[in-house]
Amino acid sequence: MIRLSATTSRPWFLPLFLLLAVPASSARAELVKDTPAAGAAPSTALAPAPTAPPVARPTAAGPADAAAQVIRPADNLVVEGVPAIPKALAEKLQRYTEFRAASFSSWHPRRREMLINTRFADTPQIHRVAFPGGARTQLTFFSDRVGGAKYPPVATASDFFVFSKDIGGGEWFQLYRYDEKTGDTTLLTDGKSRNTGAVFSPKGDLIAYTSTRRTGQDNDLWIMDPRDPRTDHLVLTLQGGGWGALDFSPDQNQLLLGEEVSANESYVWLVDLPSRSKFLLTPRGGDKVSYEGATFSRDKKGVYVTTDKDAEFHRLAYVDLKTGAMTFLTTEIPWNVESFDLSADGKSLAFVTNENGISRVYVLSTATKKYRQLSQIPVGVIGGVQFHSNGVDLGFAMSSARANSDAYSINVQTGKLERWTTSETGGLDTTQFVEPQLVTWRSFDGRQISGFLYQPSPARFPGRRPVIVNIHGGPEAQSRPHFMGRLNFYLNELGVAVIFPNIRGSSGYGKTFLKLDDGFNREHSYADAEALYKWIQGQPMLDGERILVTGGSYGGHMTLVAATHHAQYIRAALAIVGMSNLVTFLERTEGYRRDLRRVEYGDERDPKMREFLLRIAPLNRAADVRKPLFVVQGLNDPRVPASEAEQMVRTVRGQGVPVWYLLAKDEGHGFAKKKNQDFLFYSSILFIQQFLLN
Repeated sequence: MIRLSATTSRPWFLPLFLLLAVPASSARAELVKDTPAAGAAPSTALAPAPTAPPVARPTAAGPADAAAQVIRPADNLVVEGVPAIPKALAEKLQRYTEFRAASFSSWHPRRREMLINTRFADTPQIHRVAFPGGARTQLTFFSDRVGGAKYPPVATASDFFVFSKDIGGGEWFQLYRYDEKTGDTTLLTDGKSRNTGAVFSPKGDLIAYTSTRRTGQDNDLWIMDPRDPRTDHLVLTLQGGGWGALDFSPDQNQLLLGEEVSANESYVWLVDLPSRSKFLLTPRGGDKVSYEGATFSRDKKGVYVTTDKDAEFHRLAYVDLKTGAMTFLTTEIPWNVESFDLSADGKSLAFVTNENGISRVYVLSTATKKYRQLSQIPVGVIGGVQFHSNGVDLGFAMSSARANSDAYSINVQTGKLERWTTSETGGLDTTQFVEPQLVTWRSFDGRQISGFLYQPSPARFPGRRPVIVNIHGGPEAQSRPHFMGRLNFYLNELGVAVIFPNIRGSSGYGKTFLKLDDGFNREHSYADAEALYKWIQGQPMLDGERILVTGGSYGGHMTLVAATHHAQYIRAALAIVGMSNLVTFLERTEGYRRDLRRVEYGDERDPKMREFLLRIAPLNRAADVRKPLFVVQGLNDPRVPASEAEQMVRTVRGQGVPVWYLLAKDEGHGFAKKKNQDFLFYSSILFIQQFLLN
């Protein structure tokens, strides 16, 4: 199964709060992308507050030497309330801004070489690595991020791969073909719609993908020969934004199609391509069930899939296409099977589990249905896995608290582990970085909530330490012990502890836990965070009087909740691309994802739900903001409209509370460009120094 992306649920890039080295969320999760509605683009700047500090832009009237000592924001940034950033601070932070990461993208169909995604200039691009530890040869050179590169599964007359790219973080992804002989790039899609989830056929002559081309919000099924874009044609018209191509049958006459309704409900359909008809493969009705990652067995007699049917966690299962009988293959593992891949000969199936935040990789024999763990892989967090056509080399990316994400492979027969990339760490000795501690606390209803705590060295920073609470997005995501990157500056240089909670609604802890914050239960997740702030006050090594809350996307919403609902517990709040009002968010997010988000947050068109969401909205409690607030936003955000940030900043101003605002005109749901990440990092350090440490 060669898939360019997993429909709408797994972004091909790390948003800003991850690029700043917050542990990446395990993504069962963001089922949909949060986007501003067409025609509802916000203004590029807010009217400055009369009492706002001067923007960090040296003026002609100022002394030349003073102007030379500060960082001037680029023209693409709107900076309001943020004080001038000294160049001396940027120089001090420099090594922490030079971390790189690499992710595995695809194996070459013939040669033992791979495509990876990494950044050498301003944005992540596609590179080729010819052997373990070999040079990273850059192949794409765009101003915007590039992701999702995949070779066809078999060799063709000319070597090529297909990749995805958007513009300015807008997530209106287009598919492109890269021809290796000439280095030419060809646009395959229409250049306007949103195109996702491309999957290659076994012969490598077709890709199936979904596109919003017809209506702007419905994900229809399309197929083309990527060597000739003129073959592009519509196969099925579909309703809703949760559809994604999964896998072609070995004879290429059928296709597996996924339908996502919510994080807890999804289905697999079987599409007959000659007749352009579909029928439901997984049953509907009764308890809501989730199915993910379906792929045909090589003999076409069955389908492998992960599902939480009759269980709390996703198990690997086999569905007999003749009888419909389902056989569960990993019942003994009480954790989610997150991803899997079937070898070209169909004899081996590799799968990855999430065991309390740690990834484990197993290989299953499809003949005996027995599996074994690949124990040679060290403790870390792993994305998807992919077999080479030789059937023994398994490629993947892995990170840990002391190692940034890099590309690896393991021989599933011999257990030989090879590291293909060694990403730069700014000259810092990452072996000395802090390892996380799993901590738990009780919430209002007695339920145990957990998170990862990173503590500064007590020898260097004795006494109770100030705390940053960083809440993940989703909300159906999970904080895991990834590489901390830039955030190690907080620990190593500022002596600040960092906690990443997994409040109710997080993935990784079973489907019951995942649903605990849905609809009218939204405030229960707020209470989990409040219980954490109280727990911090009782810890001898943590300073409960100095807490800063931050997070991105839904974590940004939770940050605004902390600023309005829990102001008595915190010193400051740094909200990144967060929703200030779930009603206006749902009304303005893109049509292709609106219904999916309504399942999670509630339908704002229902009077009772609307009343509830308005009552708890941080925007409508802005009068309760009593602590400094820093709001960060991308103008082109396709998930959370920039208007969510603007309306919060505009409302809070004038209350005598410091409000900082940073808007990037060339970014979307988080900052992908290094120059923007750097300016935010500098600003964040100033904010922390001024309002948390002083």
